[in-house]
Amino acid sequence: MNQVILIGRLARDPELRFTAGSGKAVATFSIAVNRPFSKEKEADFFRVVVFGKTGENCANYLAKGRMVAVQGRIQNNNYETQSGEKRYTTEVIADQVEFLEWGNKASSGGGFEGSSYVDTNGFQAIDEDDDDIPF
Repeated sequence: MNQVILIGRLARDPELRFTAGSGKAVATFSIAVNRPFSKEKEADFFRVVVFGKTGENCANYLAKGRMVAVQGRIQNNNYETQSGEKRYTTEVIADQVEFLEWGNKASSGGGFEGSSYVDTNGFQAIDEDDDDIPF
């Protein structure tokens, strides 16, 4: 079984291309996935390839810094450079891409349009003396 699920932030804006024969859309981007037990906040970077309409949507609506979930398979490739060197790559061929943050692609910092985004993992800070807390 070859299946991978990754959640991370785009390390760069997606690039959209079209195949020569069929004209099928192909989007590529990299995501940074935090290592869960790293004391120094280390991350691994994965190249993601997305085909078809999903690839077009990624290119149109995602930008550097946005959080996504990617489900797909890992694929190894090799090629030879013009100078004759053998190169090996590993990439994730995505079947599904879930946009975990939305907003205008032109907005800076990967946050939502018109706001400064701070990742709080879904929690909101509250004042300990606040009498409006429902519990």
